[in-house]
Amino acid sequence: MAVIQKYGKSFSPDLVCHKENHPPDKKWPDTNWTRPVARVWTLVLLLGTCLLYCARVAMPICAVSLAEQFGWNKKESGMVLGSFFWGYCFTQVLGGYVSDRVGGEKVLLLSAAAWGSMTAFTPVLAHFCSQPIISMTLARFLMGLLQGVHYPSLASLCSQKVVESERGFLMSTVGSGSYLGTLVIGGAGSLMLDLYGWESVFYVPGLLSVLWAYFMWKYLLKGEGPIITLESLGSGAGQSKLTKRHWLRLLRQPAVCAVIVTHLCTASTFFTLLSWLPTFFKDTFPDAKGWVFNVIPWLVAIPSSLFSGCLSDHLISQGYDTASVRKLMQFFSMGVCSVFTLLLCGNITFPWAVAFVSAVMGLTTFSHSGVSTNVQDLAPSCAGALFGVMNTCGAFSGVLMVYFSGYLIEATNSWSSVFALITSVNLLGLLIFLAFAEARRVDIDSSKTRHHNIHI
Repeated sequence: MAVIQKYGKSFSPDLVCHKENHPPDKKWPDTNWTRPVARVWTLVLLLGTCLLYCARVAMPICAVSLAEQFGWNKKESGMVLGSFFWGYCFTQVLGGYVSDRVGGEKVLLLSAAAWGSMTAFTPVLAHFCSQPIISMTLARFLMGLLQGVHYPSLASLCSQKVVESERGFLMSTVGSGSYLGTLVIGGAGSLMLDLYGWESVFYVPGLLSVLWAYFMWKYLLKGEGPIITLESLGSGAGQSKLTKRHWLRLLRQPAVCAVIVTHLCTASTFFTLLSWLPTFFKDTFPDAKGWVFNVIPWLVAIPSSLFSGCLSDHLISQGYDTASVRKLMQFFSMGVCSVFTLLLCGNITFPWAVAFVSAVMGLTTFSHSGVSTNVQDLAPSCAGALFGVMNTCGAFSGVLMVYFSGYLIEATNSWSSVFALITSVNLLGLLIFLAFAEARRVDIDSSKTRHHNIHI
């Protein structure tokens, strides 16, 4: 485990600010949100992420009803559900790149209006297309494309507007919106499905998402924008433009490679747990009530995510080394989490299984204050694009690991092999992060750029 050092913020001689020697540089304006403004944006982005997951999970909730109405088999249902993730992979880097150039809030606004409209329009496509399987597959693919820009845009926005000592709280709080959205749509969506039909599960989240985008534009952006032009993409909105040579130099940095590999491991293990835990409970405890293991772990994950953000920001504000704090959060997310994952391999009762899974899901959220925030420490000028690279790798590896886990279950007829695989991948990512992770800025040439506003 990383040893936290107080008052060890690792000021590199290249990055030290000498305000008395260098006048303010217009190229790097101080545009950070004030604390009250940051809190308002945190709540708004939390709601937006909650709605994002409400729209994303609408299809899985309605999958059985859709299959019955349109006569789909398991393979066709799987094709519709899986098409989302293929679209999700393709816009990660693009969304982050555009956010770095023009501002993450503009990309978030436009994408929310688009995927909200697509969600509300999905039932229309299903009913008025002669081949519903084709229209729904296309709709889910487009949903993936549109939602793929969300998290890279968040990373870009946070790196541009939030000071280092408060990034952990914002990212962990906004990240908890995914668990909250899953819970909300799981409960309310099931009721709407029974009372008003599957169409309502798409109409309500879709329209609410469009309204969220409108109010964000009206009251937070004051009705200005979002106008994204070729000129604004070229100007970079005050952020440094990284050329191909700079990108190659950036990707050769051990710390950058460490966050990419660690995020890949974190995402792939999370996707595997998310995909297979319900099946694990049904196979191991067939008489157990589904709402228990489908709800309790997410209820634990929400306060755990908030706690990790508050803890990391508190430690940094007290003067502890930023890199060590990021490593500590990742140690809980991947190291301590692995202990509870291995405990699932034993002969345990249902209450203990729920407790261990809840601990696993809760500890996993600590990565919001670890590797997910560390990318903003390393490269704030291109945090969105770099996070897009990380998320793309994580999504592809997650799909592959989910498939491979299914093969292991069939081959070994044991869940222990899957939990052992998850533990191995987690420990590999953790060791790499502990060995190579840093918090100093590496996205600029320190010999040519003034750094009066760098908070490393």
